[in-house]
Amino acid sequence: MYTPRFAGLRLFGSILCLLLLRTGDARSAESSAQARHINSQRLQATLEKLSEFGRNSEGGVTRLGFSQTELDARTYVMSLMEDAGLEVRVDPAGNIFGRRSGSDQLPALLFGSHIDSVPHGGNFDGTLGSLGAIEVIRALNDGHITTRHPLEVVIWTNEEGPHFGISALGSGVAAGVLGPEILDRKDDDGLTVADWLRRYGQDPSHLTDARIPHGALAAVLELHIEQGPVLEETKVQIGVVKGIVSLKRWKCVATGFANHAGTTPMNRRKDALAAAAKDLLAVRDAVRAETGTQVGTVGYLRAEPGAPNVIPGRVEFPVELRDLDAGKIERMWQSIQQRIAQTDKEEGVETRCEVINDIAAALSDPSVQSVIREAARSAGLSTADMPSGAVHDAGEISRIAPMGMIFVPSHDGISHAPQEFTSWDDSANGVEVLYRSILLLDLRLQPN
Repeated sequence: MYTPRFAGLRLFGSILCLLLLRTGDARSAESSAQARHINSQRLQATLEKLSEFGRNSEGGVTRLGFSQTELDARTYVMSLMEDAGLEVRVDPAGNIFGRRSGSDQLPALLFGSHIDSVPHGGNFDGTLGSLGAIEVIRALNDGHITTRHPLEVVIWTNEEGPHFGISALGSGVAAGVLGPEILDRKDDDGLTVADWLRRYGQDPSHLTDARIPHGALAAVLELHIEQGPVLEETKVQIGVVKGIVSLKRWKCVATGFANHAGTTPMNRRKDALAAAAKDLLAVRDAVRAETGTQVGTVGYLRAEPGAPNVIPGRVEFPVELRDLDAGKIERMWQSIQQRIAQTDKEEGVETRCEVINDIAAALSDPSVQSVIREAARSAGLSTADMPSGAVHDAGEISRIAPMGMIFVPSHDGISHAPQEFTSWDDSANGVEVLYRSILLLDLRLQPN
């Protein structure tokens, strides 16, 4: 087993600062601490090139996990990995790994993110952490630096999950949370997860071979945009993630009776859409009734047959609840279920809900958090500890390895939209902190 055990060492940059201060050259010490190792222009160029895959007229991208557009983008990203000298492989869940050997036989340091998007999403969610990880490797190559630990850059499959309703699919399989039960899940075109894995060149019968054994990783790091307004509003440059919220998602179907809209009296209707609309408000009310930072969302109402002169007889809608406290999620769901049952009686319909996604909360490793703080300080950047309201792949991998996440500001707190933006300076700051964190973990982690 491998656990983080830290000696009383300082980051190499901090050591240099102390030596310079002892000689009285405080200005040189500050300059050394804030020197940048990553190439920000090279990083920007690759991010702009990746944004061409699935670009929308609004300026964002639609690059769903398990789509031809994402498949094309994966080819580009794998070429970047190969150009950086990484040994590239794709596991049976479609996750892409690029390995750089270390000098010692030690567990790997894993870092990266995802390149898939939501429909009409932005250009920084996932992609900054993915291409930022490749930039770290290029910077290490530029500096002719060899690490003790092997380093692995990872691009996780289908993190967003709108295609099949399964968030963090690739990392969930790698962590052993998801298995063959997902293979028969169908999309709107009738294609299964297994069908798409075959398109990605994988054999679905070997899905469980994608699981990462306990002890194979020394730690996992993920750089990501905040996707919220806190860092920008507080003018803090780096967020140190304390933990990732739990997410639970249900697919609900309200079934009434489709009938003529002009000849069916109002008191004789079994309107599935009217019931679903009440259920949507029930979700909002149940979430607002709790204190804290919990959230609940109904992302769509899909009514059938969908004609203006037909009373909807069937409506499908998702319910998603998020909070760090799983008990609070269960409490809110119980309240929602009671309201749904009441609405069913009032509207003469039947509503059934099934769980389609259940991701437990994940806490960051305190020692890895400490490393991120120190790495940021050594680069002259301010930090704040904060929770993540969004689900991330690192949270899944935290089940099998110590985890940490680095956040950078999102302009106006906008994400999952074409207006999503993180300045190039903030992007470079995040990758620099990732670079320094990797080197510090490589220096300090000791086998137990």
